[in-house]
Amino acid sequence: MYEGAVQDLIDELGRLPGVGPKSAQRIAFHLLAADPADVRRLVVALTEVKERVRFCRICGNVAEAEDCRICRDPRRDLAIVCVVEEPKDVVAIEKTREFRGRYHVLGGAISPIEGIGPDDLRVPELMVRLADGTVTELILATDPNLEGEATATYLARLVKPMGLRVTRLASGLPVGGDLEYADEVTLGRAFEGRRLIDV
Repeated sequence: MYEGAVQDLIDELGRLPGVGPKSAQRIAFHLLAADPADVRRLVVALTEVKERVRFCRICGNVAEAEDCRICRDPRRDLAIVCVVEEPKDVVAIEKTREFRGRYHVLGGAISPIEGIGPDDLRVPELMVRLADGTVTELILATDPNLEGEATATYLARLVKPMGLRVTRLASGLPVGGDLEYADEVTLGRAFEGRRLIDV
């Protein structure tokens, strides 16, 4: 245990996701040794992000205006909505340059163990977006884990009466991977998602 401000800093850093006590201590001592100008830039960046960044009123992505740049882009296809868990997932999909529709960020996934149910996510906002009939396809791009699968299944059942085309991102073997290192679930998904090769 350290005294006063140092321990307060370690405690606050330790509250960040993925930062354990040792990492918090290392970061705190790095900041203590850092140039004061570098620390000031960090403080300014943290302050600005809290003052300027909000969540898009349409999709829930991070934005500095009422609507994010994707929702403001008239070239995006309004008929296709890709549902993701977090804003970082939007960035990952955008890097592929394959998707030209819009997004809906849930703000997490259903996790009964953590006490997160559908009411804790942006599911009602999604239903409002789907109600006017503009959207014809819903792509469920939640994580391929237990929580993501539960969320995708819940959403698929919820929107089934709307007659939408509901798709799920394919999952399976990574490019450059070896079959011998793939787990059974991944290999099973790869077999389910196999496609015809046109030669």
